[in-house]
Amino acid sequence: MPAKQLHLGAFMRPISIHTGAWRYPGAWPDANFNLNAYVRLIRKLEEGRFDAFFMADHYAVLNMPVEALKRSHTATSFEPLTLLSALAMVTERIGLIATASTTYNDAWHIARKFASLDHISGGRAGWNLVTTANPDAALNFGHDAHMAHGERYKRAREFFDVVTGLWDSFADDAFIRDVESGIFWDPAKIHVLDHKGEELSVRGPVNIARPIQGWPVIVQAGASEAGRQIAAETAEAVFGASATIEDARAFYADVKGRMDRLGRNRDHLKILPGCFVVVGSTEEEAKAKRAKLDSLVHYESAIASLSIALGVDASRFDPDAPLPEIPETEASKSGRERAIGLARRENLTVRQLAQRLGGYGGLAMVGTPAMIADRMQEWLETEACDGFNVMFPWLPGGLEEFVDQVVPELQRRGIFRRDYEGRTLREHLGLPRPANRFFA
Repeated sequence: MPAKQLHLGAFMRPISIHTGAWRYPGAWPDANFNLNAYVRLIRKLEEGRFDAFFMADHYAVLNMPVEALKRSHTATSFEPLTLLSALAMVTERIGLIATASTTYNDAWHIARKFASLDHISGGRAGWNLVTTANPDAALNFGHDAHMAHGERYKRAREFFDVVTGLWDSFADDAFIRDVESGIFWDPAKIHVLDHKGEELSVRGPVNIARPIQGWPVIVQAGASEAGRQIAAETAEAVFGASATIEDARAFYADVKGRMDRLGRNRDHLKILPGCFVVVGSTEEEAKAKRAKLDSLVHYESAIASLSIALGVDASRFDPDAPLPEIPETEASKSGRERAIGLARRENLTVRQLAQRLGGYGGLAMVGTPAMIADRMQEWLETEACDGFNVMFPWLPGGLEEFVDQVVPELQRRGIFRRDYEGRTLREHLGLPRPANRFFA
């Protein structure tokens, strides 16, 4: 029986998630807006047989003080769908996942844009369905205040139904294109959605043929109670955020268990926690690289990152005291809980917690290729995950080290592909093509 196979996505936010990445020796400081850099990176990832290139997004400049903001390379980026459409032209197999919010978008536009990317790429599109945690985004869309957490998820659930319904507007064989008769499409194979719900009113149909994959792959990233439930009901991949293998196993069992109760096949959802990876020829070298990277994070940026995670102004806290009690806010509940949990678990002061989060405070694998492969294999084989969304410490070096050194070690163990077997993102992930709900 073949070994369980690992899935790997490359998480780009917009390049590296680490605040100090752009300052690391040999890094590309201008990579956020350097298309040629993105082309080199995605081609290297395709060489490494990655499942997908995963592009994050923001709908507001990060809500942090100016002194911190001016040091952050993660605050600005290309619009993901525009970028991924360009990258589709220089790649053939790797999946292309873009983040788009259900809170600050129209369902008809999301359906059309992702269907377009799926056609342009030959069936490689994925939609990371998010509800937007940054309250400043509301001000860019004509709202005075951010929608409450529960309301955002309520809208997201209906939004999913509308977008997927619009993707099913046309039967797969609706476009006849009969030159002799002059008939381009069959009106009997067009469905008008005519949705009228509590949050949305959308007539349809969307004016594009059904996506090559039926639907682009649905990705979800929430870890709250509402997030887990919507993932179990709708998602085909989950961007997990567990920092320990014990937490990851509990999250895996919970979400897959919800799928069982809903009658969904648990293999039709892949749980892929974010994993920050630093590779060295020895463990000491890898740790030295991480220490160098963390040393490039200024305290202003660090405390701002902590403020975002907690949803409160952490600069008011005593930096050398333990983290005080934090009230509930409308910010990301899972992000808040992870930060508080890390502080309590490791008995960190506010300053120590800020420095950790200011660089990257989540799951990290730092060591030799064999050490990293050992941990990834343990997570995979003990049902802590189905793979990882890999985050690279700096670009291009950190990415190239992973592809050139860790990927061959995973392949040698028989847990990662040596070549692509399919052409679509669904085929890479082992996901079925959804049937059209309106046409048999």
